[in-house]
Amino acid sequence: MIFFFSGCGNSRHVAETIATGLNDTLVFIPEAAREDRYEYELVEGERLGFVFPIYAWGPPKLVMDFVKKVTVKVPEPVEGPSKRYIYFACTCGDECGLAEDIFRKALEQKGLTLNACFSVQMPETYIGMPGFKLDTDENAQRKIAAADKLMNDCILRLQNKERFSKMTKGGAAWFKSRLINPGFSKMATNDKKYYTTDACIHCGKCVEACPLKNITLEDGRPKWNGNCTMCMSCYHHCPVNAIQYGKATMGKGQYYFGRR
Repeated sequence: MIFFFSGCGNSRHVAETIATGLNDTLVFIPEAAREDRYEYELVEGERLGFVFPIYAWGPPKLVMDFVKKVTVKVPEPVEGPSKRYIYFACTCGDECGLAEDIFRKALEQKGLTLNACFSVQMPETYIGMPGFKLDTDENAQRKIAAADKLMNDCILRLQNKERFSKMTKGGAAWFKSRLINPGFSKMATNDKKYYTTDACIHCGKCVEACPLKNITLEDGRPKWNGNCTMCMSCYHHCPVNAIQYGKATMGKGQYYFGRR
């Protein structure tokens, strides 16, 4: 079983690739949370996985909130001790900071042990602040090709239930994950700066794209209702680039997995 979250498709691609390789089932975290589905049971020998993007050098708050609430039962084995195998894969534009430490601690608080984890560099999607920009088409395709190769290698290790950690922490990891990340989660994951230009064609694609169902249409234009994780899916999926986030996104282009 794989619990996953994805806004612009990078983590969905990773989750679907792993699920295919392990013949596993997928559970979309925002959908499970909306339906108040927090109780699950594994079959004997089944792996438990999590896949999510990195936001400001840490797991998204909505993923951590789900981990705190979810319960997963492991059946008693017919022979021998009960063994859980738990892993996570995270996507990032470049580096993931102390995401492993943060997620490991969250699992330990529930009496669970992390056995394996790896980070997958994928095309950048966050452009909500000055200085942040998308990858070039060439770099995006290079990252995707490298990611697929990495996943093939890691899936073999997951199949064998190996213990491993293959994470790209990057420099100043403690400062980024322990200081910048909490500030980002508190101050920068809101939808107050989103607006639409006169280019809006009232198509409702943003409503469909939002994984949290946070957007409704009023007089044909999107309205953000305060439950935002800043995945920027609405911005990237707008067919006419009419959605902007303050001045930070102006002229920066769009990306979602499969677009290019």
